[in-house]
Amino acid sequence: MLDTVVVGAGPNGLTAAVELARRGLSVAVFEARDTVGGGARTEELTLPGFRHDPCSAAHPLGINSPAFRDMPLDRYGLEWLHAELPMAHPFPDGSAAVLSRSVAETAASFGPHDAGTYRRLVAPFLPKWDALARDFMALPLTTLPRDPLTLARFGLAGLPPSTWLMRRFRDDRARALFSGLVAHAIAPLGGLGTGAVGLVFALAGHARGWPVARGGSQSISDALTAYLKDLGGAVHTNYEIKRLDDLPPARAYIFDTSPTALARIAGLGSYYERFRYGASVFKLDYALDGPVPWTAKEARSAGTVQVGPGSRDIAAALHAASREGRAPDKPFLITVQPSVMDPSRAPAGKHVFWAYGHVPSGWDGDLTDAVERQLERFAPGFRDRILARATAGPPELAARNANYVGGDIACGAVSGLQLLLRPKLSLSPYTTPHPAVFICSSASPPGPGVHGMSGHNAAKAVWRRIRAS
Repeated sequence: MLDTVVVGAGPNGLTAAVELARRGLSVAVFEARDTVGGGARTEELTLPGFRHDPCSAAHPLGINSPAFRDMPLDRYGLEWLHAELPMAHPFPDGSAAVLSRSVAETAASFGPHDAGTYRRLVAPFLPKWDALARDFMALPLTTLPRDPLTLARFGLAGLPPSTWLMRRFRDDRARALFSGLVAHAIAPLGGLGTGAVGLVFALAGHARGWPVARGGSQSISDALTAYLKDLGGAVHTNYEIKRLDDLPPARAYIFDTSPTALARIAGLGSYYERFRYGASVFKLDYALDGPVPWTAKEARSAGTVQVGPGSRDIAAALHAASREGRAPDKPFLITVQPSVMDPSRAPAGKHVFWAYGHVPSGWDGDLTDAVERQLERFAPGFRDRILARATAGPPELAARNANYVGGDIACGAVSGLQLLLRPKLSLSPYTTPHPAVFICSSASPPGPGVHGMSGHNAAKAVWRRIRAS
């Protein structure tokens, strides 16, 4: 009998497997697709030689992850590559606000009225970022905070809606960039705890940047897999699980799946019936004949570019997708240009680029024209550089990754109490009514992102259960 079986070879499932294998347990991972990766994959979606990341591409939480930083993943081929600027937010006049590794450079891009305000906002947290990151990404209610005063101060700033926090800024340049950071959670800006979302992304960028993985996001999953195998773990692909009986006997089963799939496979009935899935995205991957012709020079050297432009535009786009059930006429776009940092992603002189806008869950329309019209506003001539494009709306995203129910790439709405208490209100969020079944996907704390911490935390819960038995 195995000690542990993990279902799903995404970053969280692989991290959980590694953590338990490091403790000497026998572990096997079962993945329905023909390759590992989950939300961290790399594929030739458009033309030969153009390597795209179908989901996640830039990894501010990955490079800052306490779990990943405790593993020797560099020995297994993981290398982080940085652009000159982690992120830029261009405006129609050709200027841009930036998220730089330098707090001073970031603050200066907001203008004189808000520079000092921004410095005062991040100053208490950045020197203590590593302890703070461990505290709010750790297993809930099981460890004492390393720095309780800083964590409490962060909570006072971050728990209110981001719209409250942004009242500190006088001009819209700072509000627009911060709104864009919050929008990475695909949640309305006025929700509980959204201030913390924006602060986390800002602090992560200042601390270690917003890098890509050399060769693509697949490198993260491949490094975790290689490390797991060296620890004695096994990985089985092309192995779809429909019920627990499809798996070999084990002392514990960990699911890197949606709560819906877990309930169906493990026979948990309506246990997760109140779990809410959120809005989706419409994603386009491009093969380009040259770099994106951004008007703002800062955007040309940034790894991630937010295309808004203003805080009200961003709020309206999110509200349309999340609350009104329609695609926005002028979508807010999150874009990543990996080949700015990693020329190996495309043939010489060519580039890969992706962009997504927010749409309602399950939406089956085509946002391509709206996305490209928005890009042309800030990068005139963009369409002339397109060699090929691959589109994926909610149905395609859900077909590509079963965890993306309705196309929800966050595996559960990141809003309301579910921002903090997921997949349901529980003192032990990784356990289920079945004593041998656990969940470790992005539906569990600390939530979405390629950071492995949900798997890390779930592995601790499993380890305690096994050790006590």
